[in-house]
Amino acid sequence: MTDINSQFEQAQQDVKQLPERPGNLTLLRLYALFKQASEGDVYGDKPGFTDIVGKYKYDAWAALKGTAQDAAKQQYVELVESLKSGTAA
Repeated sequence: MTDINSQFEQAQQDVKQLPERPGNLTLLRLYALFKQASEGDVYGDKPGFTDIVGKYKYDAWAALKGTAQDAAKQQYVELVESLKSGTAA
């Protein structure tokens, strides 16, 4: 289980089993990395000011524009591992 796709899939399962819920900024980072890894660069219109959560999600994903999907998968896996071990900031 060394290829990045299987590690990414395992991390998706592991993140659901974390002992405590990560903070909002970490959740945004997880979301953005997941979207970049699975769909690539952000697309669609940016949500308006009435959709605050959607706007933050869009901005977080847009910040990763140009990041290779495999690189995003690796970063996602590393973030989940640090959350599991309690070393995430």
